[in-house]
Amino acid sequence: MSEKKNLNEIGQEILLSARNELYLNLPYLDAALCGLSFAPGQGVTVSIATDGETLYYDGSFLSDRYLRSRTLVNRAYLHVILHCMLRHLAKKHGRNSELWDLSCDVAVESILDGLTYPCLGSGGSLPLRQSLYASLRGEIPVLSAEGVYRSLLRRNLSEYDRARLQREFLADDHGLWDPESREQKERSQRQDQKWKGAAEKTQTGLETVLAGQATGGEAVYEQVRVANRESVDYRRFLRRFAVPREIMAVDGDAFDYSYYAYGLSLYGNQPLIEPPETKEEKRIEDFVIAVDTSMSTSGELVRQFLSSTYTILKSTETFTRKVNLRIMQCDDQLRSDQPIHDLRELEEYMEHFQLIGGSATDFRPVFAHVGDLMAQGVFTHLRGLIYFTDGMGIYPKKRPPYEAAFVMPEKPAAAVEVPPWAIRLPLTQEELEAAAQTAPDLERTEEEMQELPEL
Repeated sequence: MSEKKNLNEIGQEILLSARNELYLNLPYLDAALCGLSFAPGQGVTVSIATDGETLYYDGSFLSDRYLRSRTLVNRAYLHVILHCMLRHLAKKHGRNSELWDLSCDVAVESILDGLTYPCLGSGGSLPLRQSLYASLRGEIPVLSAEGVYRSLLRRNLSEYDRARLQREFLADDHGLWDPESREQKERSQRQDQKWKGAAEKTQTGLETVLAGQATGGEAVYEQVRVANRESVDYRRFLRRFAVPREIMAVDGDAFDYSYYAYGLSLYGNQPLIEPPETKEEKRIEDFVIAVDTSMSTSGELVRQFLSSTYTILKSTETFTRKVNLRIMQCDDQLRSDQPIHDLRELEEYMEHFQLIGGSATDFRPVFAHVGDLMAQGVFTHLRGLIYFTDGMGIYPKKRPPYEAAFVMPEKPAAAVEVPPWAIRLPLTQEELEAAAQTAPDLERTEEEMQELPEL
């Protein structure tokens, strides 16, 4: 038996041993821990790597790690499993490859460093790790790969700092992520669905464990919960605040072409029926956007929210030529109330937008002010109010006569409890960007503005 074959067999035994030990300590991960088959990684990797289906390994690499400490192998194995379960492989497409790899490693290692099991030992340079974790948690509530990625993008790391972090958090080879061939992509999509199911089973298992007041799985649970959350279509959500309006446009759906064609065939150029000159569409007419400008809300996130909402609203599918929109800023008191009547005013407001405030958070002044405006007849068909906030503040006790949605960046803190009448909408920056990208670019000329439908 050759030495290479011996190393391959030894490597597989090491992985099986690691999987069994992890299962005994983390039984809620049973569905995920058995999700990968093993194969020698000749020509594929010199460490360990996965494509979501197989864990490829180098026997020499695993043997060296195991001799140093078996906890290093346990951490590496669970590191790979968490990548798969959090679906980091499929999410890599379209992102900066190097930065996404680093962000995924940071997110996974933050979980491992939060698990206090002897079989996992500890990570590398704890001061460096804890410093980075503390810095990131000052910006994002959960250290998901997506959140870490956005934070690192904003920091514009130097090559030295990036290399230093890569050395600290590197545990596996990501070379098999984001495949290029069509066949590989289809297989990757199937694997992604498999891991989504494993993540949902893990979340259910963790909820059972945590409900029994057992500890140790909180670090896994918070990221799995974020990963399993269904994506929010913010563009579709905004449409719920639109009201039916009759506009000047041909309604093709209500027009019967058979009578039209029959008239032309019978009388030459005389149709029996003309196309309807108006049709009913849902348009946003009366609308309120409120922004929490307290110290707990990031100014960059506020600008991203307003920019994405602005891009969606200026779409012809939602925005009429004349609109009654109010954009309010409030911390513990109303700081600003800007009326918007048309697209030009909205564009000008966004160009010169500035945050005003910085005190505590009280939502009541906005609702009281909107109530006064309704009493004055400023709003006649107000369907809803969207409040962008972290959710920590004083809510009105009484339900308003319109829908109120509290849009919260990322996953709101567990302590946030909105009133039963309010809509709670956690929304990531990626979901905001995706909604804005689906809206057509409408930098309209004056002639195009005149073609917009009148209410």
